[in-house]
Amino acid sequence: MKKIYFLCTGNSCRSQIADGLAKAILASDEWEVKSAGIEAHGINPRAVKIMSEIGIDISQNKSEIIDIDYLNESDLVITLCGDALDNCPVIPKTVEHQHWGLEDPAKATGTEEEIMNMFRETRNEIKNRIEKLVI
Repeated sequence: MKKIYFLCTGNSCRSQIADGLAKAILASDEWEVKSAGIEAHGINPRAVKIMSEIGIDISQNKSEIIDIDYLNESDLVITLCGDALDNCPVIPKTVEHQHWGLEDPAKATGTEEEIMNMFRETRNEIKNRIEKLVI
């Protein structure tokens, strides 16, 4: 079974969205999906809400810090922000690494609808990139 690891700063938004989408899109006996952060900030309620809009429940996910053993055993590590890229423990050369560098929707400003739209844009971008992993 292949292991994929999504890493972000606080494991609250982008990596949680990626975790939920990858589990839905890559759902098979071929992939084990996990996410983590440099720190654990808890799950962002807006991330939970925009995922529920597409029928994916991440409300019971846990915000976790990077597990070095899982990192070292992964087949693919995807960093979703510059902070994770810069501060992640060394990724072994045997592990494929991709950096997606997405803006943090939790830092969006404006009306609630504008903020939610930023979360949706992030979700849709992550979804498109995960779908390309299986092509």
